[in-house]
Amino acid sequence: MALTNIQRILFRAPPSTRHIVGKALQATLGPKPHKPAPFPYKEKDYTILNSLFDKTTSRFDENSKLIVLEGPVGIGKTAVGHQLADLLGMHFMPDITMDAYYINDYGYDMRKLDPQLPVNCRSFDEKNFLENPEHFNAASFQIIKYKLRYAHYIDAIAHLLNTGEGVIIERSPYSDFAFLEAMYKCKYVSKAARQMYYILYKHAMPDLLHPHLVVYLDAPVPRLLDLVKERKLPYEVNSKAMNTKYLETMDSELKYKFLRDISNRSEVLVYDWSEGGDAEVIVEDLERLDIDNYDENDPKIQDWSYTREQYWADVRMKYTNCKEDLMSNFNVPLVDAPELLIPGEEAEVLTHAWFKAEGNTHSAGYDPKYHSFTELLFKTKAKKGWSPVS
Repeated sequence: MALTNIQRILFRAPPSTRHIVGKALQATLGPKPHKPAPFPYKEKDYTILNSLFDKTTSRFDENSKLIVLEGPVGIGKTAVGHQLADLLGMHFMPDITMDAYYINDYGYDMRKLDPQLPVNCRSFDEKNFLENPEHFNAASFQIIKYKLRYAHYIDAIAHLLNTGEGVIIERSPYSDFAFLEAMYKCKYVSKAARQMYYILYKHAMPDLLHPHLVVYLDAPVPRLLDLVKERKLPYEVNSKAMNTKYLETMDSELKYKFLRDISNRSEVLVYDWSEGGDAEVIVEDLERLDIDNYDENDPKIQDWSYTREQYWADVRMKYTNCKEDLMSNFNVPLVDAPELLIPGEEAEVLTHAWFKAEGNTHSAGYDPKYHSFTELLFKTKAKKGWSPVS
């Protein structure tokens, strides 16, 4: 029994300091304690053997936090995200786009294949949706976007756990449903497609960690329409989708459902960003925010309140090594919505064209067109990671 108590003490995770500190304030506090170098999680798995010597919390500091930056479209989240990351010394991850789906590891854009494909198998990205939101592929487009955001969020968690560097991520899978609801309200997607979306949503979301914080930038819909005009992007200015009804529905879903639900598990800061604002004000608010006053049974911040190193190691292994397993949450047959199905003959044409395209004929890292014979000769493992078209 005495040995068990000693083990518990030795393997207890040190208490974390959760007050976020900006670079300016950090400069007045003296040098930071030494931390191990980031673990190369993109190339290697984090194993049980690694966990004996590489403690996850050894890289953590006061800024080892996952912050989600949310708000309506066109509010300027990307610019604010870059500013916050610079002021806080964190890693910024912009919102994922359909480029992640269509551009392969060698830079070939699969949208070039469109002339070879049946109409309903052709590419459909953000620009296409804004120009033609009632297209047959609108529902599958939003489900793919949700899937990409889910994978992107896993990458954010893995980065934080393996480097200790805080992450600011623009958008998250937690708010993705607001896009779907706006599309449904405007009759861009069917009731059956909406039901299929929520089957995936309810199946996949329990496997994620809620963010520590959500920073929400707000503006009224009339102002958002003005901002769209100011950006002067033709496919936005002339968009059939960017109308008052679409934006009002999204605004309502984000404010009255997303923020309501996420506030039970994460801290939330909301800012009126109608005329822009100062990112340094957000940093000052983050520095004042005390998220230490929660016990281990409080649902808020509970996802990050592990008290033992082994728990942290288990979580780190999950998000570092098991991305493909997590993405298998989406392996659900969506057979009840016609717009989510492709006829077998068309699917055959799509598959043939896709895997004959440049860079897709071999597994990533094994194409002799891009790698020398000697380089391939000594490769023993496939490239680590998950492909959105796997």
